[in-house]
Amino acid sequence: MMKTDVITIDNMGNGFREAVAQAEKAAELNELSRAERIHLQLLTEEMLSLAHSITGEMKASFWIENEGKNFELHMTTKTIMDAEKRALFIESSSSRKNEAAKTILGLLREVVEQMMTPAAASAYPSAFYLSNMNFDVYKEPVMWDGYERSILLKVADDVKVAIRGDLVEVTVIKNFENN
Repeated sequence: MMKTDVITIDNMGNGFREAVAQAEKAAELNELSRAERIHLQLLTEEMLSLAHSITGEMKASFWIENEGKNFELHMTTKTIMDAEKRALFIESSSSRKNEAAKTILGLLREVVEQMMTPAAASAYPSAFYLSNMNFDVYKEPVMWDGYERSILLKVADDVKVAIRGDLVEVTVIKNFENN
């Protein structure tokens, strides 16, 4: 298992080039083809752009982990979470679900966080949570035509989003052995 350096990216774009350079370095070390290298670089750029376009601000950490040709791009960022940001991040995942809400405790935390999120009360009434025990609050598609999201979902094998309070973790998975 290989892990690149952790790069900090901010609002001013500092760290963006270093993150792309880490992707290029990881691709070179793992002898990816030219097309695979371009895909890894594209995934890196779009992942970071997605976070910035949703949050409007950014202080993120980025790194890549891989084993052979199986790559995971990781990004964590803090943001002042509101209902719209939450929905846009969740809509950007392959499963359209919050990966942090997989256990019973996680589901309960998700419900409480959504109820406490600004504008969440008007978006999802309390009765909705009590009557909908599967907690699938993202059934209705969010009307957002995010360029970054569409690229990520088409090129990546999987995009996972985990939201815990104001911390967002995005993991983009690409296995180049499947190509």
